Amino acid sequence: MDIVVIGAGYAGTLAANRLRKKAPDTHITVVNPRDDFIERVRLHEQIAGSGTAARPLAEMLADGIALETASVDKIGDGTITLDCGRNLDFDYAVLATGSIADPLPGAIPIGTWEGAEQARTALDGLAAGGIVTVIGGGLTGIETAAELAEARPDLRVRLVSDIVAGSLSAGAQQHVRRTLDRLTVDIVADQVVEINRKTLRLRSGTELDSDLTLWAIFSAVPDLAARSGLAVDVDGRALVDATLRSTTDPRVFAVGDCAAVPGMRMACATAAPQGAHAADTLARMIRGQEPRPFSLGYAGQVMSLGRHGGLYQTTNRADVPYRLFLSGPIAAFVKERVCRFAANASRTGSTVWLRGPKR
Repeated sequence: MDIVVIGAGYAGTLAANRLRKKAPDTHITVVNPRDDFIERVRLHEQIAGSGTAARPLAEMLADGIALETASVDKIGDGTITLDCGRNLDFDYAVLATGSIADPLPGAIPIGTWEGAEQARTALDGLAAGGIVTVIGGGLTGIETAAELAEARPDLRVRLVSDIVAGSLSAGAQQHVRRTLDRLTVDIVADQVVEINRKTLRLRSGTELDSDLTLWAIFSAVPDLAARSGLAVDVDGRALVDATLRSTTDPRVFAVGDCAAVPGMRMACATAAPQGAHAADTLARMIRGQEPRPFSLGYAGQVMSLGRHGGLYQTTNRADVPYRLFLSGPIAAFVKERVCRFAANASRTGSTVWLRGPKR
């Protein structure tokens, strides 16, 4: 049996390695545009020069898994067409292409390896007094702004967003703002609508100078599912049933950011369990057993705030924040452990998660 995994992020790598253990007689091929595994949760460290986010896929994939360094042009009827024109036949496929950014022209998207490297190079070229603007007030934008402000205190760092840390409790939001203020990050409550060279025009009409503008908003997904004729939602995510199988083609599983699963947020905390469930379901089907529905409950949200600070927001299983949160070095320790757990889970194919809330 031939199984092709498209994408080698947290979800795809974990799915391939888990399936290798649970269905060792299958032939598994992973298709990925690069031969590195990218820890997206560490890309802000890559940009600031305080850490690295890449490791060779050869070290991450189990023995016996084939790696094709290529992009996929189309998923057809039991056949995947690569950008080189070559075809790969499959009995089942796992779509795990993740998410992408759709930035304004002039901004560098920092959620990809290419964008992070471009941002790092540009940052290295900035002289003291240069201005760096991070667009986006979610966890990625906050982590990036804090990391840059701590690593390059000679620069002016600002964060532009209508809402900052909107997924956190009120107390946690206040802590984030106090920390950014301590790191001298300017927060501008507005929206960038146009970038003209080194000038940002805001929705309010205000104009700001910016030597380097980084885009930290990630809500788009690659159009592979749509252009392959799979059913997608309005955002281009593949529509799936309760077992994470495409509603168009039951031979195709969709996991991670590119899958339209109600109640799920874009995060490695989502991608890893979905990749594991897809592997478990495939293994069950190979044994002639019925697939089981996917269920996931969250346990919290965690972010770094520089190298020695962080925040862990407790939530219920539906990802609604409680009032309780942890901060400071202990939260930074938790964040580092979460990052290591996520990478190790992908490498070993072993992970655990909570069941979702009753609906």
